[in-house]
Amino acid sequence: MGGKNSIGRVGPRALWLFCAALTAAGTLLGQAPTGPLPPRPGAPVQQPPKNEIKVQVALVTTPVTVRDSRGVMVHDLEAKNFEVTDNGIAQKISHFDLGGDPISLVILVETSSRIEPLMPEMRKTGILFTETVMGPTGEAAVVGFNDSVDKLQDFTGNADNIESTIANLGLGTSGAKLYDAMAAGVEMLSGRPQATREMPGRRRVLMILSEAVDDGSQKRLGEVLRQAELENVTIYGVGLSTTRAELRSKPKPPKVPNLPVGTLPPPPGVPNSPSVQSSVSGGVDLMALAVWVVQHVHDEVKGNSLEVAAAATGGAALSTFKDRSVEKAIDEIGGELHSQYTLSYTPTDANALGYHEIKVSVVRGDGKNLKIRTRPGYYLAPPES
Repeated sequence: MGGKNSIGRVGPRALWLFCAALTAAGTLLGQAPTGPLPPRPGAPVQQPPKNEIKVQVALVTTPVTVRDSRGVMVHDLEAKNFEVTDNGIAQKISHFDLGGDPISLVILVETSSRIEPLMPEMRKTGILFTETVMGPTGEAAVVGFNDSVDKLQDFTGNADNIESTIANLGLGTSGAKLYDAMAAGVEMLSGRPQATREMPGRRRVLMILSEAVDDGSQKRLGEVLRQAELENVTIYGVGLSTTRAELRSKPKPPKVPNLPVGTLPPPPGVPNSPSVQSSVSGGVDLMALAVWVVQHVHDEVKGNSLEVAAAATGGAALSTFKDRSVEKAIDEIGGELHSQYTLSYTPTDANALGYHEIKVSVVRGDGKNLKIRTRPGYYLAPPES
């Protein structure tokens, strides 16, 4: 008989032994422990991966405004004249510019019925935004806010579109969701390209024409500013005065007009410049308040919101009370933006959670006599689970 049929000649006892062996093997496999097998003798024990929380900032950009003792802006500094520290650690400047990087601008305009007397003046400011602030290489978007936040014009470099949007601003309800509008503006700017060592980029600027009060927002100022700092957005404020609006709408002014919050004049003998407005407000240390607001995002801030926002991001807040008009304030801000230094760096300790303090100093013979304004820092929080 051939070998093909040899299995048929296996006896009953041999077949029984073969089946028993298979059953035993199945039992042993069923009893195998779940999970990783123990290591071989002498082999290192494999550790489970650590659940580490990492938050990394790829790029920090800070505007730097430098003025001499007379308040005149200084334009002859080079990258080698600046020293930047992040939490006390010296940083390497990867990008340096003086007023040349093109601007991406979001214009936030209060359209509340409370500022109706000022609206004719505001509708004339379009050409200032396009010529003085944007410049030939800039782009802008327009957002109006009252009880709602409305995108009136998306980003465009077309000056006619921006000017037409501003000229046709309409009035809304009496609310003013300032913080919600700021959050929308920061979100819009977060998508604009930033400069790196290899690639040109855009400066992200948020300019607010508003009263220094919020009415009805879901967002809080601290959380908006925390995000603005992480997205390298610089905030400028043009404080609209409801008192000024009332003076224009009534034939007789009140006997004792009250200065509105956020539009205080400078101390006696000090020139009224953006650098003053961003650091002095009725004895309030705006830099310290800005840092506190960013660290305590769930706490409310009463008053000084435009000044705090500007101080937190390296911008400036200008009043429009007394002799400064809305047009003049916009013109001053535009002049500063195109005479301002921009410094960028990648933090050497980019994973450290908490507040990162930024300090900028000028290394030059007259450095001690120069006045430097920049953003105080930024806050890194763990990602939400």
